[in-house]
Amino acid sequence: MSDHLYATIVEHQAAALVLINSEQRIEFMNVAAETMFNVSLNRSKNELFSSLLARGEHTLLELIAESFQSVSAWSERELALSLSNNNEITVACSINPLLADGEHMALVELNSLDRQLKITKDSSLIQEHKAAHNMVRGLAHEIKNPLGGLRGAAQLLENELNDPELVEYTKIIIKEADRLHKLVDQMLGPNMVPNKQYHNIHEVLQHVLGLTSIETAQSITLRFDYDPSIPEIKFDRDLLVQAVLNITRNAIRALDGNGMVMFKTRVLRRHTIASKLHKLVACISIIDNGPGVPEDIKNDIFFPMVSGQSDGSGLGLAISQMLINRHNGLIEFDSEPGETEFRILLPIDVH
Repeated sequence: MSDHLYATIVEHQAAALVLINSEQRIEFMNVAAETMFNVSLNRSKNELFSSLLARGEHTLLELIAESFQSVSAWSERELALSLSNNNEITVACSINPLLADGEHMALVELNSLDRQLKITKDSSLIQEHKAAHNMVRGLAHEIKNPLGGLRGAAQLLENELNDPELVEYTKIIIKEADRLHKLVDQMLGPNMVPNKQYHNIHEVLQHVLGLTSIETAQSITLRFDYDPSIPEIKFDRDLLVQAVLNITRNAIRALDGNGMVMFKTRVLRRHTIASKLHKLVACISIIDNGPGVPEDIKNDIFFPMVSGQSDGSGLGLAISQMLINRHNGLIEFDSEPGETEFRILLPIDVH
């Protein structure tokens, strides 16, 4: 095989690979390592491996030194690391000594366990959400049929009544039946096949900002921070607008009339969504500085009828997750008092 093919294979490894010399200086790192340590090879080459780690992080350095001294491989199944970029990660680590052109080197291989746990969690979330949504759809269909009959019977009864007071009762029945019918339609969500075309996600976000700015109090600030390098992505514009709008309105309601909502976009490289690795993923973040998602609903927030608002239907986030799932994407979130971030992840199909 050619050197180019070997290099291509190394670059496509999911594990972070760092080649260091006997002085523990970096000779090479692949794309996964650049992503893990948030530094490029050009910037880190010839730097000490310790520059990638936080000060006081000695365990891995001691393992590397021991590997050089004994000329033997070392591995750790679960090693907690503090990185120089302030990230805390847990990895499975292996150190393999090499001899290249008469010089002793070591290949450090790091597999993020956090990443594997997240992949498993995301996959489970999608499957659980699909199961819950199918159950709700079945229940909604069962409700719609007798509800239509109830409304029709009330209309027939209304036509036969001469007493205005009794007619008022039938109007209440019809009004409530219509309200429940509308709720059931919301539970079912849009059932059409997504009409996917190439669009600019920032045009969609600006459209949603325009819609929400009309509804929003002046004491709430709307901001944006866009990555202009994101190419056009294939999606159903109306469905993405609905998903973003649902999340944004939730954020605004959480602020209770005072605070900030920000739209932020970034590109994620070699990111996994539901067990599938994508070369490029667009990340749309909707961030607010409100009180945060209540702890008691964090694990169930994407399920139907779960809401942190006393007047909420609990359908907005469930429908948004369903719409993004239809695009092979995912919605995830992090929340604590003072900052809540919902992230819409959409694969980028470079065309």
